[in-house]
Formats: sequence, structure tokens, C-alpha cells
Amino acid sequence: MNWTMYFGQVALLGVFRSMMAQAGPRGPVASATFTVVRLTNDQILENATGIGTPPASWPRSELVVDLLHKAVYGFTTAAVADALAARNGPGPGQRHAAVHADHRSDVGPLPHKDTYGR
Repeated sequence: MNWTMYFGQVALLGVFRSMMAQAGPRGPVASATFTVVRLTNDQILENATGIGTPPASWPRSELVVDLLHKAVYGFTTAAVADALAARNGPGPGQRHAAVHADHRSDVGPLPHKDTYGR
């Protein structure tokens, strides 16, 4: 049951990270954000199913190994997703951000023809 849950969640979260990269969030900040999502998802599932215990109750050595493992997974998955998404050019979020790099509040959404939608 534990392995099924593990492989299922990493597959689904890999798809989630791919969607992030296709939409625009890429790079180290997006990778760190995804790593937090991976850690959060893991703890919710493990504690909800009774397979795991809260990290505060773990021995420090196990906690360090788990965090390192999740970080390696998060950043590796992100690197692959970012590289694959980069083949399609910038995502809608990146194109929108490029309209005005100074983050002005009066910039509306991209025209529909400039997004990935139909």
C-alpha cells in the first residue's frame, strides 16, 4: 500500500510540475515551491492514511534523509519539466510578465490568441 501511494503521488505531482512549467513558472523559485508542495502532499497522505507520523516525532536523521530525498525529487522533476517546457518557448505567464517587467497593476490579461487555449 505504501509503495502504491508513493508511486501514485510522485506520478501525479510530476504531471502537476509539468503543468506549472507549461504555464510559465520555471526555474529555482518554482522548483523550491514545487518541493514544498511535494512535502506537504506527502505529509497529508501519510498522516491521513495512518502510514506515517508527523515529522516532529521522527528522529532527526530520518527527517534529514526524508527532506533531502524530497528536495532531490523536487528539483530533478522541475529540471526535467522546465527543459521540456522550454522547447515550446515561454509560457503564457512568462509572456504576460514580459509585457511590463516593472509589474505595473494596469496590465490586463493576454489576448486570447496569445495563450495556449483554443
